Amino acid sequence: MSDVLSESRRTGARAAQASEDERRLPLIGADLESRPDLIEESPQSARKQLVRVENDRGLSLTESLVHYFYRMTWRTPLHKLRLKGRSPLRLLAAPDDPFPGDARRGKAIRAGFFQVAGQRIEFAKLNFATLQAPPEALDYIHSFAWLRDLAAAAPRETCVPIAEKLVDQWLDANLETVADPAWRADLAARRMLNCAAHAPLILSSSDLVYRSRVLRNFASTARHLDHVADKAPEGLARVTAWAGVVGAALLLPDGEPRRIFGEAGLKRAIEGFMGEDGGALSRSPLAQIEAITVLSMLRAVYAARGELLSPIVELALSRAVPALQGLTHHDGSLGSWQGAPGISAETMSTLIRASGIRARPLRDARHWGYQRVPAGRTVVLVDAGTPAMARHAVMGCASTLAFEMSHGPYRLIVNCGGASAIAPDMPPELAKGLRATAAHSTLCLDDTNSTSVLAKGQLGKGVGLVELDRRDSDDAARLDMTHDGYAKRYGLIHRRLLVLRSDGRELRGEDVLLPAAKSGFGRGFGRQKQGDVPFAIRFHLGVDVEAHLATDGWGVFLRVADGSLWQFRSAASKVTLEESLWVDENGQIRPSQQIVLTGTASAGGGNYGWLIKHMG
Repeated sequence: MSDVLSESRRTGARAAQASEDERRLPLIGADLESRPDLIEESPQSARKQLVRVENDRGLSLTESLVHYFYRMTWRTPLHKLRLKGRSPLRLLAAPDDPFPGDARRGKAIRAGFFQVAGQRIEFAKLNFATLQAPPEALDYIHSFAWLRDLAAAAPRETCVPIAEKLVDQWLDANLETVADPAWRADLAARRMLNCAAHAPLILSSSDLVYRSRVLRNFASTARHLDHVADKAPEGLARVTAWAGVVGAALLLPDGEPRRIFGEAGLKRAIEGFMGEDGGALSRSPLAQIEAITVLSMLRAVYAARGELLSPIVELALSRAVPALQGLTHHDGSLGSWQGAPGISAETMSTLIRASGIRARPLRDARHWGYQRVPAGRTVVLVDAGTPAMARHAVMGCASTLAFEMSHGPYRLIVNCGGASAIAPDMPPELAKGLRATAAHSTLCLDDTNSTSVLAKGQLGKGVGLVELDRRDSDDAARLDMTHDGYAKRYGLIHRRLLVLRSDGRELRGEDVLLPAAKSGFGRGFGRQKQGDVPFAIRFHLGVDVEAHLATDGWGVFLRVADGSLWQFRSAASKVTLEESLWVDENGQIRPSQQIVLTGTASAGGGNYGWLIKHMG
């Protein structure tokens, strides 16, 4: 009986709160699309620029004083009084989600469980307050990314009861208790954007109590982000958090002070995330993809409100998209770099379309550290940059001077990739191995990494300097690159020369080991290890490539799935074929092969040439 009375009191309290909220929250109705009064549309209006651009002299003294006053009132209780006062709390827009959901995951949700990160999390056993799951699953659930998948699985009227039930359970567990991971800044921001994009799924109920709680959560999340966005870890998390602040400013009433504050914070966060050429300072393609995704969703919020896109967001997308495209192969699929799996051309096309940016891939991204060399239907991608700093690294790999090569839709030479994407139940040693130099198509000295691979995705000592000389002509593109990753330990510098013929039918390469003391590159490094040092030059083959050793042992015939024939030849030593693997977009490990050139390098170094040629 006491339990019944307690539940009755709680229900009464919630109803009373709802009644109070409903006097201020006119967002009441059965259907956002059929009730235009539920979403307030604001007319387009000219706005003063908040960021200095070319030919911009900045704000006038009066405007600066007004903006300063806005920011000051935002920091005081006056801001809360404004929220409670003249304007009712309502959702001003329901932006379109520019990204399609995964119908398979959505069908799993309809069946009563989340299927993510190799985990099956049943709703009957789900407690949002004490949820224990892999990080990817926690992010998926608490960011409400599952709304997108549910919406893709069935008509809206079928999905609404499921979405409302899950949202209500989440609110029971987390609305009044602010704690990680549910209220982590970047997850809160994504939840804000996802809920707005799928508002018809979660705000179509006739239950006044439920609707008021959902709207209170919008407001609570906005206030939470106001205070924690700048405390989020530098990089992607901070960019996402500030995008949430700007999104909240556009979605909720009286948002101009928050918008001014949020766009300034977003500008700072973006500057701390990407370099001059638009690449993430972490050098992670996955982080680049996530940043473009978040900014594209924010772009949709501006569009839904009929507002001009902020120059901050527009500039960030216009730089980030071409930089990411610089890591795509001929068919538009993404290469396997810095822990990323081989992401399909379809996924990349969807991302680029959602960003609204149409640009050519960036070929020479020296700050990001990648080179793209297209020739005919052949594309060569090269890591020609220094490793990311420890504070930026996400899933750093010792991949300096590694390359990938594709022809048409087929990858000939790859990196194993996928350290960030493999299933959580895989051995931790596997993820560490996928980050090693040996998992990339480059030279590995004494079976050691060119840069130390540390826990938590960071990198240690090793490569400190990379030199690059690129020359493009009508006949060929030439890359001459050098790194000092082995200079302190072995007194040797690795130099790699790549020459791709203009028709894409021939790639010549040469790996050179130079004495550091004579190279002028690592001067002052003494040889730390005496005697000859073993080396291996690895060429990991794509899963669509069938390899056979030549009878003389100095070459390999490569038969591609389309029937075309390529040949690999070594000018330095006989070659061997060994087992390898490649991680696909779904985190699945695919068996493959690798060509390996082995030998020993003396104190004087050595030259090791090779050739990949199309035979017909």
